[in-house]
Amino acid sequence: MATPRDRAPLAERVEELLSAGGPLAIVAAGDPVLRCGAEPFDGQLEPGLLARFLEAMRVTMHAAPGVGLAAPQVGVGLRLAVVEDPAPVPDEVRVARGRVPLPYRVLVNPSYEAAGPGRAAFYEGCLSVPGYQAVVARHTEVRLTGQDERGRAFDEVLSGWPARIVQHETDHLDGTLYLDRAEPRSLASNEAAALRWSQPTPEAAARELGFEFEPPAP
Repeated sequence: MATPRDRAPLAERVEELLSAGGPLAIVAAGDPVLRCGAEPFDGQLEPGLLARFLEAMRVTMHAAPGVGLAAPQVGVGLRLAVVEDPAPVPDEVRVARGRVPLPYRVLVNPSYEAAGPGRAAFYEGCLSVPGYQAVVARHTEVRLTGQDERGRAFDEVLSGWPARIVQHETDHLDGTLYLDRAEPRSLASNEAAALRWSQPTPEAAARELGFEFEPPAP
């Protein structure tokens, strides 16, 4: 467990962030906090402060808007993340990407491992790398372990887009950005991605931008 001396600086930092009110400022790529492994959460924030911080993260995620947010993205190096995806997409996108609704949840000290051999590549973006997207190949199924905000353990298998979201956010807690896993030639501005590469899969982008793309197994 963290000692009172360990807890104080983080608690003070979080109180300072919350004092401004409204959505929190999102840290952009280039800040060291995004490249350091986050510290496991073991009570550094007392329950009331933790609840307020998580709610502020949720508000920030919605305002951005995004489908996930990790604590380092708001400058706090703790292994905490929030995720939520209503998945308002056409049926063809839902089928191709496995993008189904992911109810709001908190991830405390999460970790994941592949739950099968399948991998799939799709365009992905990040609130800490604004303005761009790139194709990332990720596991189609993962075993996710960790705790919720009340300390209750979970151990479950996620697939499709929910699996992609938790991989992306857990990577943040390990100091990894999605660009570290991306196909460099796929990098596109949000405007170019919307204009040219909004198809359910990045097959056309691979052909025209010159990178390899292997469709996911049926």
